[in-house]
Amino acid sequence: MAGLLMICSVAFAQTETSIYRPGVTPEGAVYFLPKTVLRFVVRVEKTTYEPGDFCRYAQRYLRLAGVSDQPSVSYKLVGLDMTTFGEADKSKGYAVKFNAKTSACNIALADDGTLLAVNAAPRRPEAPKPFKPAPKPAPVNPRQFLSEEVLAAGSTAKMAELTAQDIYDIRDSKNYLNRGEADYMPKDGEQLRIMLANLDRQDRALTQLFTGTTVRDTTEYVLTVCPQPGMERQVLFRLSQKLGLVDADDLSGEPYYISVADESSLPEPSPESEGGKKKKDKEDGIYVNIPGKISVTIYKGANELDTFSTPAAQYGYTELLSGELFNKRYTTHLTLNPATGAIDKLDAEQPK
Repeated sequence: MAGLLMICSVAFAQTETSIYRPGVTPEGAVYFLPKTVLRFVVRVEKTTYEPGDFCRYAQRYLRLAGVSDQPSVSYKLVGLDMTTFGEADKSKGYAVKFNAKTSACNIALADDGTLLAVNAAPRRPEAPKPFKPAPKPAPVNPRQFLSEEVLAAGSTAKMAELTAQDIYDIRDSKNYLNRGEADYMPKDGEQLRIMLANLDRQDRALTQLFTGTTVRDTTEYVLTVCPQPGMERQVLFRLSQKLGLVDADDLSGEPYYISVADESSLPEPSPESEGGKKKKDKEDGIYVNIPGKISVTIYKGANELDTFSTPAAQYGYTELLSGELFNKRYTTHLTLNPATGAIDKLDAEQPK
């Protein structure tokens, strides 16, 4: 009789898990397995050009060809990266009943109810790093380097001619310093460095009056896509050279497409798994994902731009971890990948 009671207590001490149905919440915890979502980080560079005051005389006095006298703004793609994260798959929800005779009582869930760990510290999803643009140098007003003679000139053409002569004088001074032929040579290398830096600054500032100024700003956009079978050359985003990133249905932008190919070579799931035909409505244990593998290709028009490979939960199937792992004979630690719901780590402490 005592032996029979012991066998019965072990049999009923297993962790009971059932398919979660909306409105039915048995005493315990309801968890979801994740589906994999693609996160694309798109970096777009904006280039703003402002013509200089003497842009029309750049060819005549500085022999600079192709200098435009019209302001312009243009955009171009400078970076595209992909990462993944998980979100709750509402079609894979389960309810686990807590039992004092089991060890599967310490369950860690994400904010959306995704299962992260059992009897273990969860692996939290990594937050994307915020974009930090490179610091810009302080703008320089070239007019502060104009000589009194230039400012007193009676026409723009004359001002351009005198400014060009000052630029050539500055460049001659730099050449004399570099050759050691200047009338007043610096006493040491540090003084020489400072003098050359000041001359370079004046040269760039005055030359901007002819060439104009070009300012570049990089903006980061984050796009998310949940891949599904049959996703072939769908518009991911559009980029206009004049307007930047525009809506996917805005034909003013050039389309960038996404295609997803299933590269899974997984074996057929067992009959007791989620994909099997004989799966019962109730099982003992914890469900986990067996993710498949996908290839994600980005196209710019008809040309292939980049390809990424990653595991994806919705291209695989689910498998049941037996409730025997979570009875009182063991203390099982389970950690799941937050992006795929696959097993990251599984170990059990054997009784002493």
